[in-house]
Amino acid sequence: MEKLQEPLADIAQCSLPVALEVMGERWSFMILRAAFNGIYHFEEFLTQLGIARNILSNRLSRLVDHGILARIPCSDDRRRVEYRLTPKGFDLLPAMLALRQWGEKWGAGISCNPVLCDARDGQPIAPIVLRAHDGRPLGPADLAWRRREEIAPPAPAPAKEPA
Repeated sequence: MEKLQEPLADIAQCSLPVALEVMGERWSFMILRAAFNGIYHFEEFLTQLGIARNILSNRLSRLVDHGILARIPCSDDRRRVEYRLTPKGFDLLPAMLALRQWGEKWGAGISCNPVLCDARDGQPIAPIVLRAHDGRPLGPADLAWRRREEIAPPAPAPAKEPA
């Protein structure tokens, strides 16, 4: 197995610290979880999460500043606002689900209820896994760091014969 290592001293070449700066604390994730569950108003977040008003205000502002949530005036009352997920915020769903699945597997043995399912067939979503560019599941022995300039473009897909 090739040793899996990236240059750890060069933080500027890694996007993980940037992501952790935005999302790296519990309340940001809990607010995001609530937003994925249809909570949009400040008072609803406050009630549902049991979070202190000042912490909620701070975290909502940070999530808006980072483009994860959008602050949208309510159409029926312009003094009220809704906090809605942006496409950037929605892209955090796989990370949230992977953390939740990890917690179910390795945490306190708590099975989450309700279970997130495919709306089409009602079955639970599959575990979040690392996949190769061609869809193969990958394990630790399948991984290797490469410099970006060393990566060859993928081979073109074979042409399909006419029917």
